[in-house]
Amino acid sequence: MHFPRRLAVIALALAAPLAALAQAPIVIKFSHVVAGDTPKGKAADFFAKRAAELTGGKVKVEVYANSTLYKDKEEMEALQLGAVQMLAPSLAKFGPLGAKEFEVFDLPFIFDNYAELHKVTQGPVGKMLLSKLEARGIQGLAFWDNGFKSFSANKPLASPADFKGLKMRIQSSKVLEAQMRSLGALPQVMAFSEVYQALQTGVVDGTENPHSNLFTQKMHEVQKHVTVSDHGYLGYAVITNKKFWDGLPADVRGQLDKAMAEAAAFANKIAKEDNDGALEKVKASGKSTVTVLTPAQRLELKKTMVKAHTEMASRIGQDIINAVYKETGFDPAKL
Repeated sequence: MHFPRRLAVIALALAAPLAALAQAPIVIKFSHVVAGDTPKGKAADFFAKRAAELTGGKVKVEVYANSTLYKDKEEMEALQLGAVQMLAPSLAKFGPLGAKEFEVFDLPFIFDNYAELHKVTQGPVGKMLLSKLEARGIQGLAFWDNGFKSFSANKPLASPADFKGLKMRIQSSKVLEAQMRSLGALPQVMAFSEVYQALQTGVVDGTENPHSNLFTQKMHEVQKHVTVSDHGYLGYAVITNKKFWDGLPADVRGQLDKAMAEAAAFANKIAKEDNDGALEKVKASGKSTVTVLTPAQRLELKKTMVKAHTEMASRIGQDIINAVYKETGFDPAKL
């Protein structure tokens, strides 16, 4: 008589931790290398909030900002190993991984405005590029804008001649190297977290950044001049470990897709607002003189820097470059 009751008690005791386990949320560690108050930082937090809401708490996204979990040199390997589940690396990071097609985004002056850019990132060319990552164990989820880049240095930069001999910090990208060399500058590859100190100590003379990165990292405090050139685009691809993503329940994956679509729309909206606001704050600080290029000055830079398109065609793939030209209407022969 007592034996079955004892078995029932044991069964209940075993079931309790299993029930708790079933209710434990799926944890997604989302690592990024910029400040929490940048467009990427805010969009990551927005995604975490919407993921929790749309999945009814089944998913918990833990956001690690400002390289607190991994620096930008380490995070891609951590994702492939499954130590972190989600990243939003800048598009320049995919070239070193072997997906050289992504370096099309680094080409100077390939996009003149956000409308041209979004034809690519939100259209078939963007989808095709994200699919290239699957062979590397990575699932591409979305493109997020940061913004168009400005140059900064301790001297005014208004014409190609002004760049000659300057040590300019870049992300690791052969295309950005070619871009700086086309101006006669000396490209210096350096981790984002090290740039402020390098500018402060004169290890490098200048750099390129969207205004939100320039301002939040206080680079304007150690650079006397900022040139609004909009010469290049800095964006991110939100990616996840493919094995992890494929292993999620289908309903959860659908809810996370919806959260990501909302986060992408939010990211792109605030990226423009934040960059415009950051530029005003840089001006108000009085620490940097801000120069906006005239159309003629911008065209002179464009004619000089577009050499990088031809030089990098064999690396990126002329077909990818042509696909982007087709979407945007850009024709270097007409400059």
